[in-house]
Amino acid sequence: MDRPRVWARNPLAEFDDLLSQMGGLLESTVGGTAMPGLTTWAPAADVTEGDEAYHVELELPGVRRQEINIEVNGQELTVTGEIKERERKGVLRRSGRRTGRFEYRLLLPSEVNTEGVKAAMSDGVLTITVPKAETAKPRHIEITESIQGESRQQQQQQQERQRPQGGL
Repeated sequence: MDRPRVWARNPLAEFDDLLSQMGGLLESTVGGTAMPGLTTWAPAADVTEGDEAYHVELELPGVRRQEINIEVNGQELTVTGEIKERERKGVLRRSGRRTGRFEYRLLLPSEVNTEGVKAAMSDGVLTITVPKAETAKPRHIEITESIQGESRQQQQQQQERQRPQGGL
């Protein structure tokens, strides 16, 4: 049975999300910026690991690719950007969409090939593929058969040496 891998993540991410939601609630009820400095939020994301790469999918509806910055530094992936508030006519009575600066950070569990990172945007989902470094990829190890500590190949070589050489 496979044990789940432990992903390094920001231990305060849920707390930051809760504070951001509280700030949004206060802002919607009293107006203005209720809690300055808490305007950065983290988009919802899925992270999967394959044999060759890590795949990160971030939900960023309404964000254009030119408004997103992706950086990989060592094993850390950082995605930042901003969703600007749209100009509206009339009074906004209710808002459930996130706006403002966003930041997503992920510490990957193994070395990665930073030169091979690729990103694509489709239907409001940003997909980032981070290839693993050659040293981090799994490798199949062949098992040889042995009898009392000797491999079959060693046994065959020894038997060939013991055979009489052709002659008289």
